[in-house]
Amino acid sequence: MTMNALIDIADDIMKPGGEQMASVDKIVAKMKQQPNGIRLEYYLNLPYSFSIQRRDDEDGTCYVGEVLELDGCHSHGETKDEAFSNLQEAMEGYLEVKLEYGDPIPEPVRVEGFNGRFLLKLPKSLHQRLFNEANEEGVSLNQYALYKLSR
Repeated sequence: MTMNALIDIADDIMKPGGEQMASVDKIVAKMKQQPNGIRLEYYLNLPYSFSIQRRDDEDGTCYVGEVLELDGCHSHGETKDEAFSNLQEAMEGYLEVKLEYGDPIPEPVRVEGFNGRFLLKLPKSLHQRLFNEANEEGVSLNQYALYKLSR
């Protein structure tokens, strides 16, 4: 979104007398009411999560990229850079179609909402087995569970 467009939107939603600007939520809501060109720029500038992975198969090596929050938004390339460039192009097309049809567009997941912990309930027998395997490896149960989950 251009700076002038942001200023215009902010001016539109200032409180009477101009003493204080409205909340960020009101600014975002106003931006989402703008024509698709402005809205597209808004979504393209959000901090979406990108994933680029190397894939090897019978045809050779390629890199596959996806935007994690945008289901079905993916692309590929022969190099990481090409995959990323193609992914950005695919994201723009994906967003254009969503805006054209008025489909909801998920916004990026904010990392601030996560603290790195979650509670997991499991059967006693599995707890015991994991505990025993962690002891055999000489690591804590927490380290062992993290290892198992990350594979």
